[in-house]
Amino acid sequence: MTKQATPPPTPDKGAPTAPPPPPRWRHYLWPIAIALFILLYFLLPTRTTSAPVTLTYSKFLNDVSAHQVKTVTLNSDGSATGTLRNGSSYATNVPQYAGQTFLNDLQGHGVEITAQPSGTSFGTEVLSWVILLLPFLILGYLWWRLSRGASRQLQGALGVGRSKAKVFDEERPQTTFADVAGYEGAKLEIREVVDFLRRPERYARAGAMAPRGVLMVGPPGTGKTLLARAVAGEADVPFFSVTGSSFVEMFVGVGAARVRDLFSEARKRAPAIIFVDEIDAIGQRRGGVGAVVSNDEREQTLNQLLAELDGFDPATGIVVLAATNRPEVLDPALLRPGRFDRQIVIPLPTLVERRSIIEVHARGKRLSPDVDLDVISRATPGFSGADLANLVNEAAIVAVRADREVIEAKDFDEARDRLILGRREGSNVLLPEEKHAVAVHESGHALVAAYSDKADPVAKVTILPAGRALGATEQLPLVERHLYGEDYLNDMLAVRLGGRAAELVVLGQGSTGAANDLSTATELAIKMVREFGLSPKLGPVGYPSGGSVYLGGGGSAFSSRPFAEATQADVDAEVSRLLREAERQAVAVLTEHRATLDELVERLLAEETLDGDEVYRLANRPTPVQGEGMTVAPGRAAATSAPSAAAATAPAEAPAEASS
Repeated sequence: MTKQATPPPTPDKGAPTAPPPPPRWRHYLWPIAIALFILLYFLLPTRTTSAPVTLTYSKFLNDVSAHQVKTVTLNSDGSATGTLRNGSSYATNVPQYAGQTFLNDLQGHGVEITAQPSGTSFGTEVLSWVILLLPFLILGYLWWRLSRGASRQLQGALGVGRSKAKVFDEERPQTTFADVAGYEGAKLEIREVVDFLRRPERYARAGAMAPRGVLMVGPPGTGKTLLARAVAGEADVPFFSVTGSSFVEMFVGVGAARVRDLFSEARKRAPAIIFVDEIDAIGQRRGGVGAVVSNDEREQTLNQLLAELDGFDPATGIVVLAATNRPEVLDPALLRPGRFDRQIVIPLPTLVERRSIIEVHARGKRLSPDVDLDVISRATPGFSGADLANLVNEAAIVAVRADREVIEAKDFDEARDRLILGRREGSNVLLPEEKHAVAVHESGHALVAAYSDKADPVAKVTILPAGRALGATEQLPLVERHLYGEDYLNDMLAVRLGGRAAELVVLGQGSTGAANDLSTATELAIKMVREFGLSPKLGPVGYPSGGSVYLGGGGSAFSSRPFAEATQADVDAEVSRLLREAERQAVAVLTEHRATLDELVERLLAEETLDGDEVYRLANRPTPVQGEGMTVAPGRAAATSAPSAAAATAPAEAPAEASS
């Protein structure tokens, strides 16, 4: 929950104490008031009047004849009231047939006659007035509502400069550092910032100054916002949370005003922490000399933020946490020391961290004894924390779909295939010829991987369609590595072209099913030549491509090539050479083991899905185990697809990432 925090107590006054409880005797005031009301009702003289005497009509006529009646009041409903000569009151009913004779008799005996005119009752009067005033009431209510709406709009227009930050002060989120699995280094640095604000005297004795800002950068879904929520749960200081987009409005100057208001509120509650999520929304690089200003409001907001972080009025006791997955677009003035003194890189989780993250998300779920979290973490290279949370949730959905409350290992396998490849289709969607071509294609991928010493081991081969993939060969790494040798990359190219090589060996022609194989292999070969310096012809020269650092290369390459046309021709020739050598390597392996290839194709047509152990048994090779020099697969589990009957412009293979 969020609430506006009250200012912290000043040192001279101490902490404010709670108000004293109200006295208990205040609960007896209402009974005493009611008792006094009843007592006064009966004791006041104006309330003690004599009760009227009820007379029959005959008795009333006798009293009139005896001159005992002084006054009479005739009502329209036939009742009559009045006073007697002795001062007492009476009430009676006069028949309607009494007529003029009755009135003459009263007048003859000296009775004062009063006639009460007929009229409506009090309830009728009230109802008539309500009906008359109802149009005015409705119009008045509508006028009041419109006035309130106009006042709210006026207040919104006048208050556009107010900060939209949420304040976590006394009521904090339940997330703590214990809920953030892995990233011990990042948690240690952020914990130091919190500790500095809670106990600044420890650092003051050593002459240390608090960092002005901490910038967390990393791919999407790695837990940057989760770390900030954990800081809010752990800190004993006010915590302001705001997104970068909340500063930007259509009015020029509103963003800068909101930055000023945010830091003003933080100074009132200092020491405090400000968290700005997606800071790239306001911190983008400003234009250089001669550049056209595209968004003056955004630049004013950034300038105000820079002034607040390090200006003539420094924000003492305030630490700014920020998160972004686009550090390459941030302004250099924002990243310099004195503003963001620390930059914490939060990468994709490692093998051990993935297991810890899966354990966190598996809390409260019933897992079968056959579920091995080590196997699941090894089968999810390149998965972020958000991907792992989605994997566990998808496995639970698969179990519910099967009318089970316990999640089994096969549920995680199906969930992982669904996340990587898409929804699994039945085998009856393929024609017999297509199914045979798919089996040949996937068998080629699997056998080339099995006979390559540096390739990642095969985990599963299937010819069941899923998403756009008609089949898949999954390779899972055994160890976590961050560097890849040239021999590993060459074997990777051969594995990716293994499906096309199998088609050439068995079917005598290629198909459109290798479209995505060729695309990913070509992309990897271009990186080997242009970025990794693995071309003997070009030598140790690197021409990296443009694009975002953490968003999957979303940007475009260089608009103008930083090399000559002749160099581009050499790059094209080297890429073609690498791909042709990889294809010849794959064709040679499959030709040499043609009998094993045919046997694997038959097994796939019969069983549709085979484990990696079965593939290595057919290849007469030992199943790789951890620690035998195997390297980690780039990106997620490599999944290659089978041929498709579609055109080459619609590849039928699930994407596989390559990284270095």
